[in-house]
Amino acid sequence: MTASPLDNFGELTVVLIKIEYIVSNKTASMMDLKISDEIRNRKGARKPAEVPAEVLELLNSGLLETVNLSEWLAVDQLALLQHFMQDHGMASSAYERIYTAYQQLKKQTVNTVNQLIGQELQRLLADEAPDRQARLYEQMSHHVSDIVRGWAAYVVSFQSDWSLEKQLEAVRPFAADAHFGVRELAWFAMRPPMALELTKAIGIMEEWAKSDDENIRRFATESLRPRGVWCAHIEELKEQPHLAVGILEPLKNDPSKYVRDSVGNWLNDASKSAPDWVEDLCERWGSESDTKATNYIIKRALRTLRK
Repeated sequence: MTASPLDNFGELTVVLIKIEYIVSNKTASMMDLKISDEIRNRKGARKPAEVPAEVLELLNSGLLETVNLSEWLAVDQLALLQHFMQDHGMASSAYERIYTAYQQLKKQTVNTVNQLIGQELQRLLADEAPDRQARLYEQMSHHVSDIVRGWAAYVVSFQSDWSLEKQLEAVRPFAADAHFGVRELAWFAMRPPMALELTKAIGIMEEWAKSDDENIRRFATESLRPRGVWCAHIEELKEQPHLAVGILEPLKNDPSKYVRDSVGNWLNDASKSAPDWVEDLCERWGSESDTKATNYIIKRALRTLRK
């Protein structure tokens, strides 16, 4: 898949693809109407093992979004993948290929499985005719299931012949998705290619950090945390955190707790390898912006150093 699924189509073709997508999902929409209000308005189980069987079946069938981390972790990605591929006319042999790759994974974690599925779906799309690519990508990126939408972000991240700018522009809707899980998979997916072109990535994220959308601002910091969560470290930022100061500066008094937590966590990461730099930055921020928001970030940033 050497181009965006929509690169080679005119406006009329794109409209027809979207109409076909709506029609093809009519059955799913009708089933969605039968989902009870109790299920729709659920708070979510406290543990993955406590997710009700009916809810889990709907999640694994791609007819429902997860509502919390416990549900997100409880989803059987392979069952969900099988439903998605069957619903959209993909060959059973294609699923078997992905399942074989899954069996060969050294670590079968939620993240490694999602990454594998995204990579394999990108390869499958590359073998499809351009119009078929467009349909499948459209169906993934607007799917009811938050996890399937996250796979679409991974598909973008594995477009190795795309520029980083093009990849990030394509991932931006997932970074701004209303669902927390899609946003997490978006930065998980893009972190490796961003780390490979760190200077360019930092420059782009400096602009994203100025966005009016708090989800985009949060992506700017979370995607390039020096250590991060459940991901490989970025050694250059561990040793030289000042390289990313242009991302952090606009966010030192951010109105969103979602963003402030990420900025504080970013600096806490950096404090483990560059404590003096973090101390100096926090001291400067405290004198320049003596606000509740900035003080919250500083407290979070220094929590390891203050133990």
